[in-house]
Amino acid sequence: MTITFLGTGTSQGVPVIACDCSVCRSTDPRDKRLRSSIMITAGGHNLVVDTGPDFRYQMLRQGVKRLDAVLFTHSHKDHVAGLDDVRAFNRVKGELDIYASAETIDALKREFYYAFTTYRYPGVPQLQLHEIGLEPFTLFDVLPVVPIEVLHYRMPVLGFRFGDFTYITDAKTISPGQIEKIRGSKTLVINALQREPHISHLTIEEAIHVATEIGAEQTYFTHISHRLGRHEDVEKDLPSGISLAYDGLQIGFSVNS
Repeated sequence: MTITFLGTGTSQGVPVIACDCSVCRSTDPRDKRLRSSIMITAGGHNLVVDTGPDFRYQMLRQGVKRLDAVLFTHSHKDHVAGLDDVRAFNRVKGELDIYASAETIDALKREFYYAFTTYRYPGVPQLQLHEIGLEPFTLFDVLPVVPIEVLHYRMPVLGFRFGDFTYITDAKTISPGQIEKIRGSKTLVINALQREPHISHLTIEEAIHVATEIGAEQTYFTHISHRLGRHEDVEKDLPSGISLAYDGLQIGFSVNS
């Protein structure tokens, strides 16, 4: 199984429009961050977690020819805005399976109303919606999925555990019961927005604390703001076993966990 980081930036991406800070001016490709998303390749199938505003470019950049399903964490624009562009994959697969909470499904029906009307215009996205809660399920008969609920300030957001790999974005707090679902993960990905306190995102110090509590063999930080600093500089100060993710990074994982 393979994970590809399609984007590791926060809602504005990096560089930020009209910003002249050292991070936004950096020539290091690791400081060029599209909106947060990952692709999982498992058993010959491709699954994307979140279709943000950069989805079209992310698919083109990675050369993706087939997409089998989309799994959504929540309904904020930086995680759903690119859903319309799955139309290209409809020509290959037909209807695309969409997995999301009831709240996110309601938001998708509002935002992309034209895909769900009785008389749909030719060429609109063809979507098969599947409501999920916190019960585990399996995709493609090979990929176990364990939903993990975190709070983005007061908004419930879903993280996901796939075997020994856990992906969490847009978290500020995680209850003890949900922490227990993460324990034993060999690889953890979690958001680390910036150094300064934030109402709805973990700071880098808070993310380090959570990573230490979980104790995964390797932790990667994602959903990163330009305020965190240059990739090269931040990486030097991170504890052993913790790294910054970057766009295009690929890692392997196992479902035998």
